[in-house]
Amino acid sequence: MTKPAPIAPRAGLVPMLEELFSYGEFAACVVVWLPLLGIVRFAHRGDDVPRVSGRWFRRMGKTVSALSPLWDFSTEGSPPADIATRPYVVVANHVSIADPFLLSWLDWDMQWIGKEELFRLPILGWLFRFAGDIPLRRGSGESVRAMFDACRHALDCGLSVMLFPEGHRSHSGSVKMFKDGAFELAVEKGVAVLPLAIAGTDRCVRNGVRLGRARAIVRVLEAIETNGTGPDEVARVRDLARDRIEEAVVELEERLGRRAPAEEAEERG
Repeated sequence: MTKPAPIAPRAGLVPMLEELFSYGEFAACVVVWLPLLGIVRFAHRGDDVPRVSGRWFRRMGKTVSALSPLWDFSTEGSPPADIATRPYVVVANHVSIADPFLLSWLDWDMQWIGKEELFRLPILGWLFRFAGDIPLRRGSGESVRAMFDACRHALDCGLSVMLFPEGHRSHSGSVKMFKDGAFELAVEKGVAVLPLAIAGTDRCVRNGVRLGRARAIVRVLEAIETNGTGPDEVARVRDLARDRIEEAVVELEERLGRRAPAEEAEERG
């Protein structure tokens, strides 16, 4: 297969206008989606889990990224055939604040875990709350316990949960070590782990605010069954998920015409 040529950074008026347009259409989508999402959440306030409101929030993420002339997103791989009726603990590597926009292109329902600071933001925080996502305050044992209780409830109700097991974004783009929590949850509940590999989003947003022209891909990998797995096998499940994601990320980065993230970081170093 012929490798696509990497998208080279451009300077000048056109990229600036594309960036301004992207910010403008994002603001417009927020204005449209905020009351819409509030109405959806109110209409489904009696639901056991926020499946419908979460679905509408992901539609916003997909719409925003589809309208941007800077971002070219695609998905690869097939989700499990029973993804609509069976819950999974979904895990992915985390490299950019653009990751959720890319993951919004996946067409199944999930309840996401996000850092609590996002839920405190004006307007954007309301969207997260209306969507029914689960806040997590890092370093707080009480918050961690509440988060896992919410995840257990979602899984019991048949809704998948989405976590970034690295805990923080990888600034180098390489896959960091995974924390145990997501895999302990999967083993405890006897649900399968569904790994996702993300590549390319680190160039979508630069220096925290500047939007970059980038091609990004998320690949759905083979699920890892945990039914019948004991607590002593959490590390095996964790490492298997990480190994699969890391292998796929390296391949995807090569497809995007880039060197391994660690090599690029070393050169910048």
